[in-house]
Amino acid sequence: MGGVSPAKGRTGGNLAPLRLHVPEPKYRPGDRVDYSGLVIPPAGAQPRPDETCPAGDTYPLCTDLVRVLGDDDLAAGPWDPRLDAGALRRMLRVMALTRAFDDRMYRAQRQGKTSFYMKSTGEEAVAVGAAFALADDDMVFPSYRQQGLLIARGYPLVEMVNQIYSNRADRLKGRQLPVMYSARDYGFFTISGNLTTQYPQAVGWAMASAIKGDTRIAAAFIGEGSTAEGDFHSGLTFAAVYNAPVVLNVVNNQWAISSFSGIAGAERTTFAARAIGYGIAGLRIDGNDPLAVFAAMRWAADRARANMGPTLIEHFTYRAEGHSTSDDPAAYRSAHEREEWPLGDPIMRLKRHLVAIGEWSEEQHATMDREVAGEVRAASKEAEKSGVLGHGMHHPFKTMFEDVFEELPWHLREQAEQAIHERQTRFPKWKE
Repeated sequence: MGGVSPAKGRTGGNLAPLRLHVPEPKYRPGDRVDYSGLVIPPAGAQPRPDETCPAGDTYPLCTDLVRVLGDDDLAAGPWDPRLDAGALRRMLRVMALTRAFDDRMYRAQRQGKTSFYMKSTGEEAVAVGAAFALADDDMVFPSYRQQGLLIARGYPLVEMVNQIYSNRADRLKGRQLPVMYSARDYGFFTISGNLTTQYPQAVGWAMASAIKGDTRIAAAFIGEGSTAEGDFHSGLTFAAVYNAPVVLNVVNNQWAISSFSGIAGAERTTFAARAIGYGIAGLRIDGNDPLAVFAAMRWAADRARANMGPTLIEHFTYRAEGHSTSDDPAAYRSAHEREEWPLGDPIMRLKRHLVAIGEWSEEQHATMDREVAGEVRAASKEAEKSGVLGHGMHHPFKTMFEDVFEELPWHLREQAEQAIHERQTRFPKWKE
């Protein structure tokens, strides 16, 4: 019989040896940075499909970059949400408040008042723009750099500080790592330190909302490094199959701890382009443009509410500081990256826009910065009355047995009483 014989094992011959490709960042510590190869289209040049369009109409936008604020600091194009000056000033203030909160909590960690903190410097537009675009009762499934969502929804700053300090007033009773908030009444799902759990959780919640005939949608946030996790694909599969009313956000801030975005696949295509393989809508946006973030999130939310299914949004931004207080970015990336980042700083961009349209001034901005710093300082001092990490002002020992069962089983009641009695016996001055 004719045909091709099975290939036999070869160790040489005319075949080139196989090579493994390991992505490497372009710049390491000490390198000069050149972003001239980064394609940044002009603001306003991207078309805006109707919210109820076929998913395929969005696919050119998966490899483009939706922008509203241009180099002239003015809003342009069909994605301009045309927000009034009052809304823009409120958005600016929440971003500034978020940054002031981050700065003070970072210092608190360095002072030993808490064990850990994660800043969102340079990414404030992602969380705040999204919060302004969503309904207050939509459920958000955040990662650990979306504190701006909680602040924008009016959650008390003092309660956030209590959680960070794990003190006696901490609503979570010291059971969560600092910055991993949980606020059901504010539509803020519990933050998890495990990567990408937000996607299947958000999709499941959105499916339940649809099953009940509710009007609320879900929105989830992960970093670009988390797209390499299996939960990312599980979430997208269920969202696509069941047309879940959910907005799935990928915050591409270029770095996942010390691994650059290429390790998660950024060298091949954009993260938004992964929507194409699942047949759902996708958008890639300038994540440092608060108006673009607002417009894209509102578009995706309206689409979900119109029963047109999920949208995958990539927020192209930059993590200006370390991954956390445990990280030193100078060990793995060039110090010039932050200063050379071509999309700028989101707070400064919105400030310049308001100034350009005659609705803001340098004096007003300086006053606002002082006010938000004072607001954070007051909240921090109030929280410190209930204690800081390691100073003994923690929740009563008996609370370790609470909030697990609706009714505490007899054997746990017995253990709790025994533990409390033993501690009081050994430490007579100790009180619950």
